[in-house]
Amino acid sequence: MMDNFKHCAALVREGDHDRYLAALFAPEKARRALFALYAFNMEMSRVRTLAREPMPGEIRLQWWREAISGQRASEAAANPIAAALLATVSDYGLAGDKLAALVEARRFDLYNEPMKSFADLQIYASKTARTIFESAAQILTGHSSSVVANLALEAGQAQTFAGILAGLPQHAARHQLFIPLETLRHYGVEPADIFAMRATRELRAALAEFRLRARLNLAQVGSTGPELSRDAQPAFLSLAPLWRWLHDMEKPGYDPFKPPKMASWRRQWRIWRAANSFSRIGA
Repeated sequence: MMDNFKHCAALVREGDHDRYLAALFAPEKARRALFALYAFNMEMSRVRTLAREPMPGEIRLQWWREAISGQRASEAAANPIAAALLATVSDYGLAGDKLAALVEARRFDLYNEPMKSFADLQIYASKTARTIFESAAQILTGHSSSVVANLALEAGQAQTFAGILAGLPQHAARHQLFIPLETLRHYGVEPADIFAMRATRELRAALAEFRLRARLNLAQVGSTGPELSRDAQPAFLSLAPLWRWLHDMEKPGYDPFKPPKMASWRRQWRIWRAANSFSRIGA
């Protein structure tokens, strides 16, 4: 079983380094569970990349739904991520129905149907990113609370909006729209311009709204810090590099189809800084 958790830790260290670093501020016993949760999240977030076509992706997601519900016990035991996740769900009393809802929400990723409204995007963020933040906090504290639930909602939206900005080139290349049609119509953005990777004035205005919303979410996370138990804080520390990264998009010459990169040492420093002063996540 320990090898399963080590496998998850290695995956997270390679593919989600901010969360890997954030988890190092958690007690050693909880880190294993966090790595299992984060490895599962990685598996879900890259389902389209791994499957390439919708049908294999559907099969992959269906397997995970059944594994979480206990229908594939022997197969799950042979899968290091699934085995570690299910052990974590059992040990920490995580809500299997919320994890199954996350898997279901990821079906959107498999197709080129556009996100229709901002409300739809908020629901998507709540079922995916919010679930991971809330589950991580439960691993760290042993329980859920209204403070954590509300904070996870803000954190989930911030991460989702930032993910849309970071993934814009990849989404455009495969003709996928995470920016809601409602938002595009409001700013007069033509989807064809996004697919052609044309950084029009209208698109820049729409993306500026996303950056503003993400910063507001981060500010709310930071301001809620005093109400959050210190034990739960490592669940949210991976957000720490986002404020500066979003600010870099305000610089002259910013190309939305070439998102800025932040040096790994700088990301690490911002996570360390937030671990010592949680409010710095929002500034």
